[in-house]
Amino acid sequence: MHKTLTIAGSDSGGGAGIQADLKAFAALGVYGSSAITALTAQNTLGVQAVYPVEPEFVGQQIDSVMSDIGADAAKTGMLFSTAIIEVVAERVRRWNIEKLVVDPVMVAKSGDRLLQEDAIDALKRLILPRAYVVTPNLGEASVLAGFEVSDKPAMQAAARAIHALGAKIVVVKGGHLTDCADDLVYDGAAMHWLSAEHIDTPHTHGTGCTFSAAIAALLAKGYAPLDAIARAKDYLTAALRTAKAVGAGHSPVHHFHLYYPMD
Repeated sequence: MHKTLTIAGSDSGGGAGIQADLKAFAALGVYGSSAITALTAQNTLGVQAVYPVEPEFVGQQIDSVMSDIGADAAKTGMLFSTAIIEVVAERVRRWNIEKLVVDPVMVAKSGDRLLQEDAIDALKRLILPRAYVVTPNLGEASVLAGFEVSDKPAMQAAARAIHALGAKIVVVKGGHLTDCADDLVYDGAAMHWLSAEHIDTPHTHGTGCTFSAAIAALLAKGYAPLDAIARAKDYLTAALRTAKAVGAGHSPVHHFHLYYPMD
């Protein structure tokens, strides 16, 4: 049984965070475990409240999973604070988690902040150097690279800048491009474009969580990085195409589209 650990926040609405990650893990055939960094009161309309978990307890959750179950790959999502980032980085080192996928979550789909402003530097210093794959969207890439990223040339420049921070493989997601949804993959030697069309749907809640979780699941199963990223993109594209409304706002993607339609 291939095993994957998610270290992220909980979404009470079930569309993003830990819940989205565990759904993606299950859909792709790996055993999922979790360490929760924050509780959110959240639905398809937005985030109503955030309750961060004590950093020491975040570390204890990781220790419990890794000391017994282990993980062939792991991913991080919402880390919220510098103190939590410090604990997570230390546990990644302690447990020698090599296949770490970092989704540098900063802002929710609704615009609500999920990473404190003063924690951005800690994310860059402590987490990115341990990332096997990092998956920023255009806004996150802008923050990490230090300049605006809104087109393909800027995506290439940002990939180089983020790679210089220590991440082995950088995936700059192009879902917010105006004319396509192409992603850029950069491993320090070559750049690869993964093409996709825009899916015209409002049901995009949890896309970043789901994509990074799918990459982690496929890495855990032994896929090579570029193949895992490409397959994860195909999985997410289909999840977007088949999504249906479950709330009045941005509903989640359909994680189990491989098994049943959403009626």
